[in-house]
Amino acid sequence: MAKKKWKDLTDGQRAGLMALAAVQVSLAVSAWADLASRNPSQVRGSKGRWAAVIAINFIGPALYFTRGRR
Repeated sequence: MAKKKWKDLTDGQRAGLMALAAVQVSLAVSAWADLASRNPSQVRGSKGRWAAVIAINFIGPALYFTRGRR
């Protein structure tokens, strides 16, 4: 199966992808902002590691918000 290109997608598919991308960016930015403003004693583990984990699509910010904060 050949990969679809952006021009091959319907308007609805494009809108759906853009909405998912917006949610992903919003989650990551809010997680990084929270991490940056949080005292290191309020974070489980290294802030540097959590910053890297947050970069992993939807899973990273969800893990940070559920497991990374004290």
